Amino acid sequence: MAIAVILVLLVLGSVLFHFTTPWYFTEIASHWSNIDMTINITFWVTGLVFVAVNLFMAWSVYRYRQKKGKKSEATYEPENARLELGLTIFTTVGVAAMLTPGLFVWAQFVNVPDEAHEFEAFASQWQWAFRYPGEDGELGAADIRHITEENPWGIDPDDPAGQDDIVVKTPVIYLPIDEPVKVLMRSRDVLHNFTVPQFRAKMDMIPGMVSYMWVTPTREGEFEILCEQYCGLGHHIMRARVNVVERHEFDEWLDEQPTFAETQSRPRGDAEAGQQQYAACAACHGPEGQGNRDMNAPRLAGLQSWYVERQLRYYQQGIRGAHEDDEFGQIMAPMANVVGTDEARRNVSAYIETLPSDEPAPVTMEGGNIERGGRIYRANCAACHANDGRGSWATDAPNLVGMDDWYMALQLEHYRNGIRGEHRDDDYGYQMTSMVYAMRNEQQVQDVLAYIRTLQ
Repeated sequence: MAIAVILVLLVLGSVLFHFTTPWYFTEIASHWSNIDMTINITFWVTGLVFVAVNLFMAWSVYRYRQKKGKKSEATYEPENARLELGLTIFTTVGVAAMLTPGLFVWAQFVNVPDEAHEFEAFASQWQWAFRYPGEDGELGAADIRHITEENPWGIDPDDPAGQDDIVVKTPVIYLPIDEPVKVLMRSRDVLHNFTVPQFRAKMDMIPGMVSYMWVTPTREGEFEILCEQYCGLGHHIMRARVNVVERHEFDEWLDEQPTFAETQSRPRGDAEAGQQQYAACAACHGPEGQGNRDMNAPRLAGLQSWYVERQLRYYQQGIRGAHEDDEFGQIMAPMANVVGTDEARRNVSAYIETLPSDEPAPVTMEGGNIERGGRIYRANCAACHANDGRGSWATDAPNLVGMDDWYMALQLEHYRNGIRGEHRDDDYGYQMTSMVYAMRNEQQVQDVLAYIRTLQ
């Protein structure tokens, strides 16, 4: 009797939860309402079967329960052609009801309208990059063999069609409203997936091939791009944004983006010119970038130029140093304006990269369990900063080896407390806001820093 009651309550609870749950579809923002329809049909077919099967089980448990002094009315019947035929027909109708709409929708999904324009999404652990056709309306050839720090898209530099391709490295793109768009998808390393929940369309990104899907955005707004295939430790932080706007606003944004040729012709930083500009920095960070704890100035020697350049830009744009609790960042923000142009940032960053980094920063935080810190580091931090702690431009992770332990501890605290990484334009800092929780307390922070000190 108790089992029968539990089964009935399970059915009632499941039905009630389905109709009252706040976790349901996001509001649709594309033309793919047919996908919602197929999902709803699947819900109804499987839901009715779930209710019918469980209520039948509850009735059977109650009807044929064992009673003291009374023989059970249940009989053993190994074959029943009539029942088997009925179940076969019922199952066939149910499966057909679920599959048939999906086949029609899939036929629409793989047939892209002729008027659809294209863009490319390129996935790697754990970032997004994008590419739009240039004036020739054609995307150039690309292959991961061509990937470099200056060419993260892997565009073939010898293909003339790729020179005018419009490239986007930041995880923010725009699309025009009410216009069909074909999304070409490539993966650099492992299996990824491109999806915007409000668009109701998704597709896997498979290394070595180009997949695609198409969608017509129907609602203006900002939506999140997600990877919905588990692609490693940083899977949950692999996000980007798509802004659906009017055509004129899309065109204005597209005109602001560089072409591939422009990114390749961008001059490298002049370290000699940067040495003169570094004079203002040396007052706090030291003539050789060794840092000064008394001035709350971290060590710079050993940092990559691309990272220094980006952080200077973040300070100038208010992405860093604007939080009311970032005491030292507020001091740094106006100082960053001394090198306020792209050229000046490139030059001073190039000079900082030449500073001698053989001597590590002095140890200011004693203690820490190296073995335990190593386990935490290898299981979490190494995914971006590499096993040797040297970081990589591919994951936008700076070098940690030889850096100030007090400064790294301070930044971890800032990430944990939302002082750093919370700005919506901090494209990669937000990733650290979740990864920092791999160190749950102060002791584990000291353990990890103790291990990093061994990576000299």
